[in-house]
Amino acid sequence: MVKRILIIDGHPDPEPQRLCHGLANAYASGAVDAGHEVRRLELHSLDFPLLRSEADFETGKPPPPIATAQADISWAEHIVIVYPLWLGSMPALLKGFLEQAIRPDFAFERATSGWPKKRLQGKTARIVVTMGMPVMIYRWIYLSHSLRSLERNILKFAGISPVRETLFGMIKEANEQTRNRWIDQMATLGRSGR
Repeated sequence: MVKRILIIDGHPDPEPQRLCHGLANAYASGAVDAGHEVRRLELHSLDFPLLRSEADFETGKPPPPIATAQADISWAEHIVIVYPLWLGSMPALLKGFLEQAIRPDFAFERATSGWPKKRLQGKTARIVVTMGMPVMIYRWIYLSHSLRSLERNILKFAGISPVRETLFGMIKEANEQTRNRWIDQMATLGRSGR
């Protein structure tokens, strides 16, 4: 089944040798090869301000790059978010982007009582995270807290579910064979549209 896929490359560094860029490229290649429709957002190339007030979040107008990104999110059936773990969480650029994009009246509607209405239902996601530590340490010692926050407090809150994850650890120690295996894994995921 052909899917509309949006890949959000959340690495702030535009240097092409970054592993996150290679993983995003591999996923995109696999998806295109399988006939899926693919759009990409490379956050390092977007220029947008950080939100600085509740009023701006609640009622402010998204800047043009964010409005375009929201259109891409609306278009997509499946969203892939790729980022490096920095200080135990996502980079500030990705967090700032999500705060701008996942706003009231786009991602959810505030209810007069009860829970907000989820406006992004019917979409699925995959979160891909690279890190310097072993994945098992991140999962068992740090309890994947930042990954869980992105999954539960942002994506599922807006209705995106299921959310799958792919984690790559010890990236600085990884040899070329290991990196190529990761690239192949991402291409396979892209072909599957998952």
